[in-house]
Amino acid sequence: MDLLVVGGGPAGLATALHAARAGLDVAVWEQRAGIVDKACGEGLMPGAVAALAALGVHPPGHDLRGIRYVAGPRRVDAHFRAGPGRGVRRTTLHALLREAVLAAGVRVDQRTARHVEQDQGGVMVDGTRAHHLVAADGLHSPIRRALGLNRPRRARPRHGLRRHYTLAPWSDHVEVYWSREAEAYVTPVADDLVGVAVLTTARRPYDDHLAAFPELRERLAGAGPAGPVRGAGPFRQTASARTAGRVLLVGDAAGYVDALTGEGVALALAQASAAVRAITDGDLTGYEREWRQLTRRYRWLTHALLGATRPLPARAALVPIAQRLPWLFSAAVDMLARPAGEHARSGRRTG
Repeated sequence: MDLLVVGGGPAGLATALHAARAGLDVAVWEQRAGIVDKACGEGLMPGAVAALAALGVHPPGHDLRGIRYVAGPRRVDAHFRAGPGRGVRRTTLHALLREAVLAAGVRVDQRTARHVEQDQGGVMVDGTRAHHLVAADGLHSPIRRALGLNRPRRARPRHGLRRHYTLAPWSDHVEVYWSREAEAYVTPVADDLVGVAVLTTARRPYDDHLAAFPELRERLAGAGPAGPVRGAGPFRQTASARTAGRVLLVGDAAGYVDALTGEGVALALAQASAAVRAITDGDLTGYEREWRQLTRRYRWLTHALLGATRPLPARAALVPIAQRLPWLFSAAVDMLARPAGEHARSGRRTG
């Protein structure tokens, strides 16, 4: 086998699809059965929509025209210049990617990777040998830890909670509501469904967090919850490197800052393509360089926004400042909306 992918979420499935199209013999191991739901914002940036389309995957959902920040009576909008994004249920995206992978002839097995060993010629995972291994096994990647690539952080952890509501969307924007200690992200994902995700360092029940957003609670009044509250985190995960021998880390397993800027799926898709390219080129060290290029914008913007909104006075001033400097807010949103690999590709052309 040329490549074993551990992790059957969007990052792993996209990697397998790229590998199959590159002519590699590839298999996917995923420990959970069927289509898996997870707590995520479910808003695809325009770059992610374009990357999926290039793979032949066109998930249905609700078109998104931009991002709106809301704090009490204040609000400011920024539109996507690169075309619409799309609100898509996580389960819908997972099902379509899995369908595309199976159609490409890739084996998807319900298996857990427990023991990883490698030598100069390949990787052995629980008795199965492959030339390369991609670990796309999520935020708390067991393979990242087993390889000694996990770098613990002491920062105050942030978590996310998400619930869906049966309600017609009232906006074609992702709305971000700001309070003293949390943000609420409202994403239309269908004509009769919205997802509301709360990101915060405070640990308390979901409904208690919603109490900090009275306008949002009023909009949700009378709407029935469409499923349970799901949680994720801690978000901040750091890896000392993205490669170890013949193993490559892709998606959240490769390191993650925060869900604040909503680029997770776009970054995973770009990394999947870069990892397969490094394998087919025989240059695994090149993946580390490209990963840094692909994620530089995300890491810089997310760190900057987290740092700027940590002090309460600065947090309270964020939306008023964005109102006074709409060009700056629009420029930041435009950066987020671009394809994640844009700068890395242009760098290779001119270098």
